[in-house]
Amino acid sequence: MSDISAASSRTPADQTAEHWRRNLVVCMFGSFTTIVAMTLLLPFLPLYVEQLGVHDPAAIVRWSGAAYGATFFSAALVAPLWGRLADRYGRKLMLIRASLGMAVAMALIGLAQDVWQLVGLRLLAGLLGGYASGSTVLIATQTPKERSGWALGTLSSAVMAGSLVGPLIGGVLPPLIGIRWTFFGAGAVIFVAFLATLFLVREERRPARAKADAKPAGGWAAVPDKRPVTAMLLTGMLLMLANMSIEPIITVYVAQLVAEPARVTVMAGFVMSAAALGSILSASRLGQLADRVGHWNVIIGCLAISAVLLVPQAFVSAGWQLVGLRFLMGLSLGGLLPCIASVIRHNVPEGSAGRMLGYSISAQYTGQVAGPLLGGFVGGHFGMPTVFLATCVLMAFGALWNWRAKRACD
Repeated sequence: MSDISAASSRTPADQTAEHWRRNLVVCMFGSFTTIVAMTLLLPFLPLYVEQLGVHDPAAIVRWSGAAYGATFFSAALVAPLWGRLADRYGRKLMLIRASLGMAVAMALIGLAQDVWQLVGLRLLAGLLGGYASGSTVLIATQTPKERSGWALGTLSSAVMAGSLVGPLIGGVLPPLIGIRWTFFGAGAVIFVAFLATLFLVREERRPARAKADAKPAGGWAAVPDKRPVTAMLLTGMLLMLANMSIEPIITVYVAQLVAEPARVTVMAGFVMSAAALGSILSASRLGQLADRVGHWNVIIGCLAISAVLLVPQAFVSAGWQLVGLRFLMGLSLGGLLPCIASVIRHNVPEGSAGRMLGYSISAQYTGQVAGPLLGGFVGGHFGMPTVFLATCVLMAFGALWNWRAKRACD
């Protein structure tokens, strides 16, 4: 009888605490598969655009860029909306919506008949998707605060692994099963993530009286101290802007370091993968460190170390040197996004967490779109090394900004 009474006396929060690790595993799988689906078309996107009737080389490049960027553009627009709806109707429901929406969108992309449909369906994927960002909201709000850094870091590793593996799968599958069946296969795997989310994820139930409130307080008005949230929004945008500003010039920069033209693309692939691999290895460990020493301290330290590592990247004389430095930079950057989410989660009311994390994700997408444009402009007008040095200045500014913000909030 005592066991039965003890079980019946458990609060919803206690029951949720038993499930947070399973929630994390499911969210890692779902985030990994959806990110793979969003990035696997990189190696064959120009081929698919040509297959859809575009034959001019310049037009193929333009349409490929539009199709790839469309998903991130639309995702940035709706991230705050999904965060707000998650606060009101539940975070699990948003994951179910995102996984089912992405599964359908991927299958439809495989059925596209012209390039306009391809761009439109990529926009639709961004509008309906958001599983990785929704997972961040769920894990941030349902995980015990003392373990949130480690949990978000582990989730971030799955997201970055998806970004690393997606292009590799996109390079292998189309020659074996065809481009359209590659999309169908991606949709099928995401549908498995939908089923896992539907049946395995457990979320703490909202109090009944909260549902009775006509318009629960949320948004900026509900945040008592807006300085930490503002600092994290700017830091997230700055991080992605600085990180993505390097992407457009890597292949061109590597071509100046490698003597054999045939090895340029291979070395560029190693350079791009090195940072992602470093982030995958360090994300959970830096999150665990942040749980002990403070998330803001880790953010400041990672930004400062990244700024230092960017300087020698402007003066390397061999490809392997750039690979090593990008790997070290990936190690330093791995803990930033989980720590940003943790700082926001710890400084906003429970009812506003989803919306504020949605704003943070939109800020990061903004940096992700602006970064390549800025990097390409600076590299084209002032030279490749200038991009690294300018990014160094941005990272150093971010470290100083966060140090001042932390002192002001202490």
